[in-house]
Amino acid sequence: MASRSGAAKDVLVKLIVDAGKASPQPPVGPALGSKGVKAMDFCKEFNARTAHLQPGIPTPCLITIRPDRTFSFEIKSPPTSYLILKAAGAEKGASQYRKGDKPVGKISLKHVYEIAKIKQKDVRMSGISLESVAKSIVATAKTVGVEVVH
Repeated sequence: MASRSGAAKDVLVKLIVDAGKASPQPPVGPALGSKGVKAMDFCKEFNARTAHLQPGIPTPCLITIRPDRTFSFEIKSPPTSYLILKAAGAEKGASQYRKGDKPVGKISLKHVYEIAKIKQKDVRMSGISLESVAKSIVATAKTVGVEVVH
């Protein structure tokens, strides 16, 4: 029986790329080029698969690179903080938000529910209740300085 310790393994690369705007420049080019993958192939496929999204939305993706230098990738929903700030109409979140500080924006529970529905579509969140996802979003909103009004 041969030892499997010397076998090549899949490599995982996590990137956040703007939807529809992937190009072989940093961060995509160096991250994939160092693993032997043609960045342009990834960019074409990524842009095609994110064409339905609004251009410029930061889109996390998990790229699996196999030993034969082929790849596959999974596109996830935008970061929670991005969705919260967009709903609040704020450009940036608070760098350090403490109780009593003026919030950078306000969102309603309806916004929280809509964001929770978007986030629940991710594979990671598939077994989690909508209420739990919503509680997590409220906590993230507090962290970035956005007030949730009831």
